[in-house]
Amino acid sequence: MATYQAGDEWGALADKTRRTILERLAAGPCAVGDIARGMPISRPAVSQHLKVLKDAGLVCDRAAGTRRIYQLDPNGMEALRAQLDRFWSQSLAAYKEVVEHDEERS
Repeated sequence: MATYQAGDEWGALADKTRRTILERLAAGPCAVGDIARGMPISRPAVSQHLKVLKDAGLVCDRAAGTRRIYQLDPNGMEALRAQLDRFWSQSLAAYKEVVEHDEERS
């Protein structure tokens, strides 16, 4: 499995299983076993995917007895959101420019 670091959120999200894990964590903090339940991969595989997401800064964990509880990392998710907002703003500005240019030619 490739190594991901903070700032490589998009690379970590390239895998559908990791996106599914993020969707599950969006509902609230979970232990690995709860995340793995119903998934077509093993608990150790889920743990590996969680490590990738953690290394990318998208999830964080805490100890709860003998279990690890994972949750979305607000800082990493905010960085991802900021990038999406920037892409959206740039797209809207480009669209506005095209529309205004077309109106001038009409």
